[in-house]
Amino acid sequence: GGGSTIAFGVDMFPPDNVGKDDYPAKYMSPPVPSSGHDFSSYRPLGGDRFVEWKDGETPYAITPALLKQSDDLARSRRDYVKKAMEHAWSGYKKHAFGQDEVLPQSGKSHSNWGGMGTTLVDSLDTLWLMGMKEEFTQARDWVRDHLDHDHVHKSISVFETTIRSLGGLLSAYDWSGDKAFLDKANDLGARLFKSFQSPSGIPFGSVNINDGRASNFGWAGNNAILSEFTTIQVEYRYLARATGKKEYADKAERVYELMKEIEPSNGLYPLYVRNTGEKPSFANQKISFGAMGDSFYEYMLKIWLQGGKKESMYREMYDRSIQGMHDELLFKSTPTGLTYIADKVSGRVDHKMDHLVCFMGGLLALGAYTDPQGFDSTRAQRDLKTAKELTYTCYQMYARMKTGISPEFVAFGKDSNDFTVGHNAAFYILRPETVESFFVLNQLTGDPAYREWGWEVFQSIERYCRTDIAYGSLTNVNNPGAAPEDRMESFFLAETIKYLYLLFDPDTEVDIVNKHVFNTEAHPMRILPEFDKSPLALK
Repeated sequence: GGGSTIAFGVDMFPPDNVGKDDYPAKYMSPPVPSSGHDFSSYRPLGGDRFVEWKDGETPYAITPALLKQSDDLARSRRDYVKKAMEHAWSGYKKHAFGQDEVLPQSGKSHSNWGGMGTTLVDSLDTLWLMGMKEEFTQARDWVRDHLDHDHVHKSISVFETTIRSLGGLLSAYDWSGDKAFLDKANDLGARLFKSFQSPSGIPFGSVNINDGRASNFGWAGNNAILSEFTTIQVEYRYLARATGKKEYADKAERVYELMKEIEPSNGLYPLYVRNTGEKPSFANQKISFGAMGDSFYEYMLKIWLQGGKKESMYREMYDRSIQGMHDELLFKSTPTGLTYIADKVSGRVDHKMDHLVCFMGGLLALGAYTDPQGFDSTRAQRDLKTAKELTYTCYQMYARMKTGISPEFVAFGKDSNDFTVGHNAAFYILRPETVESFFVLNQLTGDPAYREWGWEVFQSIERYCRTDIAYGSLTNVNNPGAAPEDRMESFFLAETIKYLYLLFDPDTEVDIVNKHVFNTEAHPMRILPEFDKSPLALK
């Protein structure tokens, strides 16, 4: 690469350029001016471009000169993503500092998480990674002096609070070394941990972090939800290492041992689990890599990576599940042949794909680059190809909409042009999964196309989601004339903006292959062997 840039994947496994043409100039849009670029006149460019990427190839030669050109272009775009964060943060600071959310149209504040400063805590590492140190320090002061979990007197989601708030505090601690974050994480972690008081060892979905009462959600039939109780382990393992409280890791890891005991032969797990008996059991027959399933498969791989690739059970569970996905859920659309992962309900395939599934491109690529069988193995190369195919499909879910932004889910059918907007699913709540995969695939392969796609998505967000205060959701991605809604989830600042920034940041210290693991809310922490070598390690 250019300058001091490390292209982490490219340096490990140089791209196969044999017989490939140079990357075409038409696929690299011109640099943006260093300031004053106007997004208000942006018009999405439409779908069915970059078709050479559809079938999972890296179609053009990835050369040092191309990487340098891509990096130089990325740095000019990076500044605009940082400006977007500055805009949203100043709106939050002015209208809702210390509250859970800012409402981006009305300017009101909202304490829907019970008043834990959710947006602030979720944004900490984004501020750090963007070099917004003054804002970071002000936020740190609020955490140290005003974040008080005694104030939260309602039942809250164990999963959402763990990934957003506990994950946010731990990542802020890992990057800054400031003990204020660990103190609050320790306090919050202990309170959330009361959710583990179930007879089966599978935690409840909801807990009151003051009186410790825990239960499952009625809307889920009083069952535990697969993606929730399996997506707190990266956080609790880190917390155990940072505090010396081994119980956090033991009980969190026990969940995976219990799931291993009831592992289906194809590695595809139903979404609802009964956790109130002595042993857990499945409570429905729906399988999905989207809502309520997704991050279980993510954490199988990430727990293994976090531990330094030593705990083989997690990787084996991952590889079995990915095999099952390839065997039973992977399809190609008509007429273009876009690859997608379907759901299964009571043994019947449901040909739809949630935007949430779009994280799978990044996950499969990360799994391929770290495969114990070797990067050149048939399995790793299959997974990498599927990763690239899926990521192209997810790009098309954006590019084919009038705003250039994806709906919540799409339905694949014979009589449509590959897919249509899902029933009652035309909305976009500022979700990150597609740009997450763009970041991962770009960091691993060096292919500049992912940056081009990400820049299109970012321009659409600027054009259609920006408000005077921050950014808002869209009710209909095919209605470019509509104003954004009065709603901004904390994950827009924690994930969407962060992954876009990192996609355009060739100089980042974040190394997803050797050094860091991202929790499912995009909070990067050092893997445990790296933590143990750091000044934060307990002596």
